[in-house]
Amino acid sequence: MYARHFGLDSAPFSIAPDPRYLFMSERHRDALAHLLYGLDGGGGFVLLTGEIGAGKTTLCRCMLEQVPSHCNVAYIFNPRLSTDELLETVCEEFGIAQGQRGGTLKARVDALNDHLLRTHAQGQINVLVIDEAQNLSAEVLEQLRLLTNLETSERKLLQIMLVGQPELRAMLAAPGLEQLAQRVIARYHLQALSADDVGRYVQHRLQVAGLRGQLPFDRAALRRVTLHSRGVARRINLLCDRALLGAYAEGRTRVSARIVDKAAGEVFDVVLRRTSWRAPAAIVAALALLVAGALVAWQTQLRAVPAVVAKVPPTKAAPPALPAPAAPKPAPVAQPHWLSPEDLLPAADTATADEAAAWQALGSLWGLSLPAMEPCVAAARQGVSCFRDAGSNLASIRQLARPGILTLYNDQGQSVRWLLVGLGRDSAELRTPGGESRTVSIASLTTLWRGEFATLWRMPPDYRPNARGADAEAAIAAVAARLAALPTATPATASEAPREVVAAFQLANGLKPDGKPGPLTLMHLNRVSGVDEPRLESPR
Repeated sequence: MYARHFGLDSAPFSIAPDPRYLFMSERHRDALAHLLYGLDGGGGFVLLTGEIGAGKTTLCRCMLEQVPSHCNVAYIFNPRLSTDELLETVCEEFGIAQGQRGGTLKARVDALNDHLLRTHAQGQINVLVIDEAQNLSAEVLEQLRLLTNLETSERKLLQIMLVGQPELRAMLAAPGLEQLAQRVIARYHLQALSADDVGRYVQHRLQVAGLRGQLPFDRAALRRVTLHSRGVARRINLLCDRALLGAYAEGRTRVSARIVDKAAGEVFDVVLRRTSWRAPAAIVAALALLVAGALVAWQTQLRAVPAVVAKVPPTKAAPPALPAPAAPKPAPVAQPHWLSPEDLLPAADTATADEAAAWQALGSLWGLSLPAMEPCVAAARQGVSCFRDAGSNLASIRQLARPGILTLYNDQGQSVRWLLVGLGRDSAELRTPGGESRTVSIASLTTLWRGEFATLWRMPPDYRPNARGADAEAAIAAVAARLAALPTATPATASEAPREVVAAFQLANGLKPDGKPGPLTLMHLNRVSGVDEPRLESPR
């Protein structure tokens, strides 16, 4: 309706997942890279999560347009299925004939396995993409894990991508799905757009729609778009579409902050801040009138009470009763202080906790004195290395069994850092950089945590993070020798190639079995070999 008014060829803010309009922020590029990696990741699970409307489905469509010819993709967008229905749908997507599927669960799995083996022999890759995966039941997730057991001696035959909302991460963190979580070879959480990215996003979509002149949103309007949309792509689309329509209805060629606020009230049903105190003022006035009326009535009753009391004859006062012996007060029972999600977040005027203070607090658990400036450099001089990961999950942290730093976010993108010192089945123990401990439920924690985890680990004496050539092979051989020396090692371990020994250890610990001992591999090796490092405790 308004496209011609603003010189556009088409509607720029449709909520349909059109890859032409995909705005590739740095976060979107990273997310797409994870998906493309999953096309040839060697089997297992790839996890992409993000808020509602963050652009996950659009990224999937973009990824599907880049699928190589040797890759077969089955795409499921409605995962509210039983185990039988899921397998039937997967067979249909891969083009397995009806006669091959049979009528039982075993027949479908056998037919799928035959298809995977046949296509693997032809040099093809099979990928299963499940959108809205947070709707999968635990039973179906377990069946998907079993499908990743279909393999040859060389590689897994099926790569599975799970795309869903943040609660999908909480589901996979449950103890009952720990085996599945350990098979996630890549994960990424798509965060909301920053304020700068919101402006670029709006400009990008308008230019794709044919805009050739000035951007119709002024700076104040874009700030209001950022505020009301919270950086979520779908909310930006809904808000900007209604704002352009509002400007068109008023005969204007520019969208102002006032028009954006009005559009937000219509689209999101919000009460604007500048008028939000009118209703409370009216309520306060009404309450004041009620209180005043009650006071008048009460004073009137007080005046009438003496006249009534005077007519009552006096009576002899009864002897005072002996006081009953006081019952002993029960000893107070200490109740654990479980934090709510709101307790974990900073106020608006304390946006970000100091990262250096968090590293210093973590260093104190190791007996390290780390300076505020470059704490990781100081730790490296003492044989301890910093490790950061933006795609962790509680299952992998529980397996690492080491304390670390969690970064939590509120809806406005403000962050705070807590020290994770204990992790149990249903709760976690957190500690402030100042040393105060608190307990929080896993459910509350996962609503605010996006997978950012940092920790320390003790490096081997000859560790070189970027070793190449002969140095890299020597590092692999050294790790293989440590593995062969473990009490749990089998006699055959010493006869295997060093890279195969390392890859087998990685696979057993849910890591990518590439035979290259990186920080995660060495942390797991430190854990099983008894290296002196701080460990996670059970929450108190």
